[in-house]
Amino acid sequence: MDKHLRDLPNFRPNRIPTKKTVKEVIYHIVGIILSLIFILPILYMLATSTKSEGAYAQSVGTINMFLPDFANSGVAFENYKSVLLNYDIWKYAINSLTYAAIVIVLNILVNGLAGYVMAKLTFPGKKLLSFLIIFLIVVPVETSIIPLYSIVKIMLGLKQEMSVLGVILPATISIFNIFLFMQFFQNIPKEYEEAARMDGANTMGVFFKVIMPLSKPILATVAVFCFIGVWNDYLWPSMILPSADDGSWPLLPIQTALISIKSIEGITTGEIMASLVITSIPIFVTYVAAQKYIVQGFGTSGLKM
Repeated sequence: MDKHLRDLPNFRPNRIPTKKTVKEVIYHIVGIILSLIFILPILYMLATSTKSEGAYAQSVGTINMFLPDFANSGVAFENYKSVLLNYDIWKYAINSLTYAAIVIVLNILVNGLAGYVMAKLTFPGKKLLSFLIIFLIVVPVETSIIPLYSIVKIMLGLKQEMSVLGVILPATISIFNIFLFMQFFQNIPKEYEEAARMDGANTMGVFFKVIMPLSKPILATVAVFCFIGVWNDYLWPSMILPSADDGSWPLLPIQTALISIKSIEGITTGEIMASLVITSIPIFVTYVAAQKYIVQGFGTSGLKM
């Protein structure tokens, strides 16, 4: 059949247009360049964390900056061991994990309920409240940090124990997460709720027994965002939490520990990079594990990534 087609006078084989080919080549080249821009700092961090101070000094300005020190591989373990044991970074990591776990649970409950009310219930002033939610999303957090600090200081007094609540409670409310829940819940068919109400479920029963089990993608998305936010938070905890100068268990999260470690006299560049690697691993693992749910959550919320 192909032979007969070629014999036809008007037959022209399918060819990729030249302009399209050039665009694809440029697209891939630009993509590779951008990928290298983002990957090279990570390679530099990983490579430097395996080196002694002398090996790092020798590699500066060469391609070896981005390559591990294979000749002295034992130094890599020394850097990580020193960071974990000598500088107690694991204590600050436990603090961040604890804060993140509490914030995730409270954030999902509080913001999930708020999003459900906005998406499924009818009440006076709903349109105005929806407008305020959208408006507050674009308001920078920095504009409210000083008033928030004053409120927390007056209400909690910022004592040793109460200061922990000053970190957790403000992080419980997230306008953006309320918006995500609201968008997601609006796409859940009303038939599920009507069937549950026919079985005798009230509003809270519908939310916990019907809506939440159907909302795994958005729950995973919000959980990842909360974890990354708490894990990377530095400014607010450093304002609220006291430092442990008396040798007791510190309350500060891991990001404040990194700033403290960098200022320690005698610490090497390899140890600093090792601490950065340690703090980056949980975020990387969390995002990779929940990536599928994050994409699905954004897609079903009507948002484009």
